[in-house]
Amino acid sequence: MFKNVFGTRLAIGALGVVLSTHFLQSQDRSRYRDFQLGGNLPSISALAGVASSEARTIHLRPALMQELQWQRPYSSSAAGRTEPVKQIVFSFYNDQLSRMVVDYDADRTAGLTDADMIDALSTEYGPRLKPGVKAAQGVATPAEQESGTPVARWGDADYSVVLYRSSYRSGLRIIVASPRLEALARTADAQAVRLDQLDAPRIESARLKKETEDTRAAQERARLANKEVFRP
Repeated sequence: MFKNVFGTRLAIGALGVVLSTHFLQSQDRSRYRDFQLGGNLPSISALAGVASSEARTIHLRPALMQELQWQRPYSSSAAGRTEPVKQIVFSFYNDQLSRMVVDYDADRTAGLTDADMIDALSTEYGPRLKPGVKAAQGVATPAEQESGTPVARWGDADYSVVLYRSSYRSGLRIIVASPRLEALARTADAQAVRLDQLDAPRIESARLKKETEDTRAAQERARLANKEVFRP
């Protein structure tokens, strides 16, 4: 269950955030906690404790793109009271987890410096990339644009982690992504937008036609009902 993943693997410690030690013995860093990049929707939803039916479809073509959101439930347990993650948005490309946007609770990370966060995340993801290093990925996604100021980056060919700090309530966010899947998702998203624009006139025409037909049918039903009982 999600509460186990989040209740036992991350708590406020001496630095304020003590990340899970689950991966300390592993070289596989293409994940966040127990959520593996590339995992399918059913497996991720089971871990998160959120029904896969709650996933929102972003595009159906040229690839299936979906989002699933988890929000921290209220908990009276000690682990629940110290869980700093406020919400996670999981993004899927053709049923493969391509990105996780992790937002931390401002109250539960209050006072943590950039150095504190970098130290904690480096325990999970290895040495940070040199300042100024940025993957060549083209135009920033809306999630990246709204995240605030990039503070530090980690990654290699298999994973990318970026720590952001927002001026809004000193919010902290990390984006964990698969460079390969994200590149495919970016291309598919651009193609989907173009297809939607090409289809817009046809879709609008079909909508207007249906609206006209529905109005005509409603008027006919009203006419027949009123004709049956009308007396001059």
